[in-house]
Amino acid sequence: MADIRSRKADHLDLTARGDVAFKRTSTLFECVRLIHDALPELAVSDVDLACHAVGKVLKAPILIAAMTGGNERSRAINRDLASIAEEKGYAFGLGSQRAMHRDGALADTYSVREVAPTAVVLGNIGGVQAREMGVDAVRNLVDAVRADALCVHLNPAMEVIQVDGDRDFRGVVDTIGDLVRRLEVPVVAKETGCGLSLDTGRRLRDVGVRHVDVSGAGGTSWVAVETQRAEGQGRRLGESFWEWGIPTAASVAWMAETGFSTVFATGGVKSGLDIAKAIALGASAGGIARPVLQAWDTGGREGALEFLESVERELRTALLLVGARNTEALASSRPIITGELREWMAASRTP
Repeated sequence: MADIRSRKADHLDLTARGDVAFKRTSTLFECVRLIHDALPELAVSDVDLACHAVGKVLKAPILIAAMTGGNERSRAINRDLASIAEEKGYAFGLGSQRAMHRDGALADTYSVREVAPTAVVLGNIGGVQAREMGVDAVRNLVDAVRADALCVHLNPAMEVIQVDGDRDFRGVVDTIGDLVRRLEVPVVAKETGCGLSLDTGRRLRDVGVRHVDVSGAGGTSWVAVETQRAEGQGRRLGESFWEWGIPTAASVAWMAETGFSTVFATGGVKSGLDIAKAIALGASAGGIARPVLQAWDTGGREGALEFLESVERELRTALLLVGARNTEALASSRPIITGELREWMAASRTP
């Protein structure tokens, strides 16, 4: 058990302060140009940021994305960030609950309902772990944190680099389909930094998934995180696959094309403008992880709150300048797509 606690601590340190970003791969949000409206006929106060996600209403299309759990520092982070989600009407994602499944004493590090009684809270478990645990054990994890939905994370690239990580990913599609049918809360299929392809999206739809979190390439590389922890052959393998993945903007466009009810755009999202571009591509909301963690790391709860309020301010400004009264109007706008993103989107139309 000390190993998983130690790994969680390593992950926090590396994501907050380490060299774990993609070096050449970008989100491709720079290839999305929103069209300026010099006559918006709106006041800033007219702009309504409310949106729907996983069957719930958020006051703004912002997800404080899944980060942590499993040690005392993660308890403080989860409670501070969940309390911000409660205050601002955002969604909040827990880190993988695998640690609390292994050791019930760690459940408290994931417990946030005391500070976030009405916030939309997303539970989290790996697809491989869900396959091994079975539906009843997964349901217990959902119930323990009173989650509104469950993220089932997909992370084969990360696992094959991780020391003692998973190596067998068979049966995960059927496991997800079983969870969709038998759980009482929505299931969100979530990548962890490598994005969801069009084919993956279609296979998820085929087993009943209606909600996804793309977690694309361009922000934190979880391959890089595990590369920093690996040695020898593992480190060399990680360095080869450091840039692996589908850029976030491309994955968002593909999942929107597939027709999911909820598309969370996470992976390298840093600003309100990024979220606005994601919504214009078809996302329901944008998720931010590392920048929020870094703001908390340097300024505590107030630092994280200040950062997230700046994100919301940018988002509201973007809607005003596009002439969009609400997120539905932004989603109906027609952004200009340039460069590499245009090539990725064209690939979905190639026979």
